[in-house]
Amino acid sequence: MTQPAPARRTRTATALLLAGALLLAGCSGGGDSDDRPANPRTDATCDGRIEGTSQITMWFHSPSAQGELQILRDQVRRFDASQQAVRVRLVDLPEGGDYDAEIRAAAADGTLPDLLDFDAPKLFAQAWAGRLRPLGSCLPDGLRADLLPSVHQQGTYRGELFGLGTFDSGLGLYVRPSVLKKAGIRLPRGTTDAWTADEFTGILRKLRKAGHRAPLTLGLRFATPGSEWNTYGFAPAVWSAGGDLIDPKNYRTADGFLNGPQAVRALTTMQGWAEAGLVDPDKDDRAFDEGRSVISWSGHWRYREYTEAFPEDVAIVPLPDFGHGTVTGMGSWQWAIPATSVDPDAVWRFLAFLLSPDEVVRMTDVNGAIPATRSAIARTEQFAGTGPERLYIEQLQNGTARPRPRTPAYAAVTDAFSRAFARIVFDRAPVQAELDRAVRAIDKDLADHQYYPPTGR
Repeated sequence: MTQPAPARRTRTATALLLAGALLLAGCSGGGDSDDRPANPRTDATCDGRIEGTSQITMWFHSPSAQGELQILRDQVRRFDASQQAVRVRLVDLPEGGDYDAEIRAAAADGTLPDLLDFDAPKLFAQAWAGRLRPLGSCLPDGLRADLLPSVHQQGTYRGELFGLGTFDSGLGLYVRPSVLKKAGIRLPRGTTDAWTADEFTGILRKLRKAGHRAPLTLGLRFATPGSEWNTYGFAPAVWSAGGDLIDPKNYRTADGFLNGPQAVRALTTMQGWAEAGLVDPDKDDRAFDEGRSVISWSGHWRYREYTEAFPEDVAIVPLPDFGHGTVTGMGSWQWAIPATSVDPDAVWRFLAFLLSPDEVVRMTDVNGAIPATRSAIARTEQFAGTGPERLYIEQLQNGTARPRPRTPAYAAVTDAFSRAFARIVFDRAPVQAELDRAVRAIDKDLADHQYYPPTGR
């Protein structure tokens, strides 16, 4: 592990504030604005040539679970040993505020590395500002066809690919089949027969009568105001109802979308679950593991933990259908090449190594995420064929999964929605008033940035 130079830790607050609005941060997300090129370029990122031996520096967020970092260190060692043209220097930085602040500061003073990872929707502000290189010229046709469509979609801004991940995410409902069967509750087979929101409400009440006091967990330990979990986890309810977080066609307003009747109806339903006491407070994030709840609204990262708690008695079913079909989230951490990278072809050679089937499987075996390529998926037991997590693949391939809004205003969008959701669920605040407040915050950000014109200036 190579630590960043001390100077990187003492950047000025001015630099942080300057870049902050451009970078803060789970199919309707891509409207017309995603079909036009971002900042027009006359040169391709990759030309297929590496001059001499290149040294590249990469930054990686250090997740709370260190398994990913250990795998990445091993991948760097094996890549360096496999060839002589490129040498990789890995710098791991802490995830969260420190990591984001480091990136914002480096973007402000032009000292970004040659390769770094972002939580997917954080790419858009940097792409808009012209700080990232498009990857289309680097991506061979075979790899392009092998990628899950969701991976390509989440990394695309205004028609150009700026980010690529080695894994994607899955979101759904974990359930205890034995408990549902005993209560006479049907188990959905896939996305085409998801429970309706009304049916789901009835199921929760039925489970309570069967002795499960608070049968649902929503991961409320992480649903604090401003947290990304609120947007990634619960925007799908708004989408499923026919609403949106922002106008998906041109991203110029949230009015009529986030505060429209569809969004109000969806979040009123969810608020009703909390008001009725059907949602476990889950302050220790152990409600499902310990059997207090029997349905968990969560993602792929909980599969191993849940199945260890209840071997042979855990299934994954789609999120409820709030009126327009079940919808789920997508997107996870992705790699991007800054515009200041000295040799993009050298960077791409390493990135292509990370995207090879064996390396994708090595990483996802550790973090439990969905492999980014079909060839890697085929090598797994969990996701291939009739594997127990196959629903996640179905959702990512059939359009059930949607990207979070692909706009440089995403920082404002997610912050406003996340705070509104927390107030609605925790404080039982009036739904319409909270969503109106969120719309005002988003639309102010849009106006303050002249609606983020395509030039990024």
